[in-house]
Parts: sequence; structure tokens; C-alpha cells
Amino acid sequence: MRLIVHDLTEEQAKEILPQDKDTTIIGDNGTIHHCIGCFGCWVKTPGQCVIRDNYGDMGELLSKCDELIFVSKCCYGGYSPFVKNVIDRGISYSHPYFTIRNGEMHHKRRYENHFRLSAFFYGSDITEQEKKTAEGLAHANARNLDCQTKKVYFAPTADAFRGEFE
Repeated sequence: MRLIVHDLTEEQAKEILPQDKDTTIIGDNGTIHHCIGCFGCWVKTPGQCVIRDNYGDMGELLSKCDELIFVSKCCYGGYSPFVKNVIDRGISYSHPYFTIRNGEMHHKRRYENHFRLSAFFYGSDITEQEKKTAEGLAHANARNLDCQTKKVYFAPTADAFRGEFE
């Protein structure tokens, strides 16, 4: 399954993103709650966020995907607030325990699946430094999730990504 997390408008998402049965699309429907850092997803309800809204099962969704795609406005070299919030709500994908991978300390995997991560950043005024920061962030996310980075894309508008997901 391909999992796409985006900050596009509903109209843009329908025009740009694939609408097939093998793709799960996570967009902003206005109901997401912020991660409160309680670690309940690790201790109280392992693998599941204690906040029961439409985004409480992000860890489980990550466990079922073979490709994770972020489509986000580039905000100072990072993801938009909505996409970042979804990433935070997916912390239950990992265990609270640590392991050393490639000489770095990371959380242990909770699930056995392996997936690829791609990030599609858009914005008409993305500087070279912001591109460098965003690319480093996407690679760091991939290392933390114990997956591989497929590609990091930049474009002036989200419309430029039309056809990229086929």
C-alpha cells in the first residue's frame, strides 16, 4: 500500500494525487489534534495513539505501507504544520526502546515492514539553504523510520507534481 500524507486543498488532492485502491491518502480534514508528548502510544496503548481522532492509527498505517510519500509546502526547510503533526502522531510506529543502527541511536522497530520514503516539497520562494535543510530532514526521517529515501522533489507549485505518482 502507498501512503500519501499531504497538505493540499481537497480540489488539488483530487487533481494531483492518485485515486486508486492501493493508495491511502491522509489530508487535513480540520480534526487533527496535536501530539501531546504523553507517550501513551508506547505505554498505555502500544502502537496506537491515545488521542482517538481520525489520525490515531498512523503507526498502524505506516506498518502496512510499502511507500510513504509526503507532499508539503516547504516551510523554512521543513514540512507544513499539518504534515509535521501527522508525522508526530505516527511515533507509535516505533518502540520506546533504543538500538544502534549505522553508528546512530534510534528507536527500535515495532513492525517488520520495509518501505521507501519520498518527499515532495513545493513553494515559489524556496531558497537553496531551505532545500538543503528539507532534503536532510527527509533523509533523517527515513533513518528514524528505518526505511530508505526514494527521492526528495522540489517544485514552485504542487501542480508540478501532477503525474509523478503514477
